[in-house]
Amino acid sequence: MNNKISAFVFAALLFTGCSLEEKPYGFYSDKNFYTTEADAESSTLFIYDAINYIEYSRAIVFLGGMNTDELNPKGDATPSTKDLDAWSQNNFRSNVTLGNFFKFSYITINRANAVIKNVPGMNIDQNLRNRFTGEAYFMRAYSYFNLARNFGRVPIHLDVVTTLADTQAGLPASLDEMWKYVFDDLEKAVELLPYYTKPEPGRVDKAAAQSLLAKSYLYLASAKAYGVPQYSDMSFDVNDYYAKAAQYAGDVVDNPSQTTYHFDDDLLHIYDVDHPDGPEHIFIMSMDRSGENEGQYSKISKMYIPYISGGTVYLKQGDNGTLIPTHDGWSEYQTNIDFYNSFETGDLRKDQLIVKEVYKADGSVAASYPGGGLSYPFCRKFIDPQFNGDKTSTKPYLLRFSDIALTYAEAAGPTEKAYELVNHIRTRAGLGELTPGLSTEAFRQAVIKERIYELAFEGNITYDLRRTGNLHTIKAVQEQGITNEADILFYPIPSIETDLNPNIK
Repeated sequence: MNNKISAFVFAALLFTGCSLEEKPYGFYSDKNFYTTEADAESSTLFIYDAINYIEYSRAIVFLGGMNTDELNPKGDATPSTKDLDAWSQNNFRSNVTLGNFFKFSYITINRANAVIKNVPGMNIDQNLRNRFTGEAYFMRAYSYFNLARNFGRVPIHLDVVTTLADTQAGLPASLDEMWKYVFDDLEKAVELLPYYTKPEPGRVDKAAAQSLLAKSYLYLASAKAYGVPQYSDMSFDVNDYYAKAAQYAGDVVDNPSQTTYHFDDDLLHIYDVDHPDGPEHIFIMSMDRSGENEGQYSKISKMYIPYISGGTVYLKQGDNGTLIPTHDGWSEYQTNIDFYNSFETGDLRKDQLIVKEVYKADGSVAASYPGGGLSYPFCRKFIDPQFNGDKTSTKPYLLRFSDIALTYAEAAGPTEKAYELVNHIRTRAGLGELTPGLSTEAFRQAVIKERIYELAFEGNITYDLRRTGNLHTIKAVQEQGITNEADILFYPIPSIETDLNPNIK
């Protein structure tokens, strides 16, 4: 039987959590697919669809911020969420969130493998063939990038899974080998993808591949430079990887041929759901309020906003006093008050993007923090004034221009261009410029600190703490009596994988 097993069948083979009675999301045969441009494009879009599932998109927040001092879960949160927040390691192998993140990463990988296997040989326009194949290489790399940051070495699949035996891949011999797969795929993506002339929400171009290469090289360079266990034993030269990170980030932030992405100087416009094609958005999810099922539309805004009696409330938009509506929420992702109070005085990222007062339609105060009916000041990066019940167009920001500007600055050190980029971000936030003449180490520390506030609530802080050897210093970890970075460096591979794969026990 010369059929390509779909992502559903792959997941059913690889994970006991997938019922065979579940609706398949596609089954393509050599005889009936991969013949037209439309086939190639639909199979490419099918790759992206996997990361829109709620189990994956919400895990971005759980694994990138909920487990730090940035966010707190609500009191009656699920055991999975509470275990992640409290670093309850005894339950990690069976943790539902970790299992889902692992599962949907491999669904993405298998769909990408199908495109990589079939599209290059199709008789279609070469530019389209290159673009679709490049997108597949990017998405496979993106999945392994996230798996590597969270689990370390994981099974590698470079072809479509067609038999049960195919699912039982072993682990790479080292972290060097693990990350080589990421770098190889991203370099292929850079080679094949064009620059878009306008951002295309939900899809990636050459700038996205360059951005992820920069983040990957910086992740490893900083982890080894700061002596993070296991990373410190890798074979590369730290200065070489810092230079590569600066090179690829520079291709995005300081490249005359790349004019699509740049700073958006209006903080609120960056997070305007009606402008997902804004200049900051190198890679953004494609969820839209017009979708029929969750994953096609988003409920992310409900997660950040507190429950407020009365339903619809209003927020002030900028300095002109204009009111825009929003629904109330479920209080799932609660701003940590110590984190809220740690912003510098006058930081617009606090004053404009974190809400401590909501209003009625007539402009009178409906609720406020503290003591006025608002249980915590909430993040408004995920707000949709045109919400339709629980359906919104809010979506995670996966790669943002400001993130890559800070990546460049940290990698390059205190150069004139690096100072220019960081100072642009600080000035936009209403703050003064960085102290001139900092040493390389002091400058990098200042940039890392800037990332905490610029990228707040966007799923980055955990990884910045981990790669700089500081994850064990946060309150949530210390409360567990954990003092060794090595003990929380990686999550264990979920039992839904280890129970079926004898090669990784």
